[in-house]
Amino acid sequence: MVTPESHSKFQVEFVNENARQELLSLPKKIRAKAFALLDKMREVGPNLGMPFTRALEKGIFEVRAKGEEGIGRVLFCARIGKRIIVLRCFVKKTQKTPRKEIDIAIARLKELENESC
Repeated sequence: MVTPESHSKFQVEFVNENARQELLSLPKKIRAKAFALLDKMREVGPNLGMPFTRALEKGIFEVRAKGEEGIGRVLFCARIGKRIIVLRCFVKKTQKTPRKEIDIAIARLKELENESC
């Protein structure tokens, strides 16, 4: 039997204002795709599977948003309490996700963990 609690939706949050502004500054069609995928994650959770989401490392995952202007990435983590926290957003210019972008997400995740302690 499914209880009402199992139908509760996920909450999407931003680790800080910088992450929110990064998402808002993505090119229009990439931003629209990213918002559509984040909305879907609110309904069904963070694991949309390839080609939409995938795990990177150290508890960081990526939303893969493609638009006419290129490919955008939204790096996020999932937290207890059905929380999805956006850590970093950018337009990808190389085939591999740049180490610099992952490192920024890791640093923001550490800040989040330090605030939680």
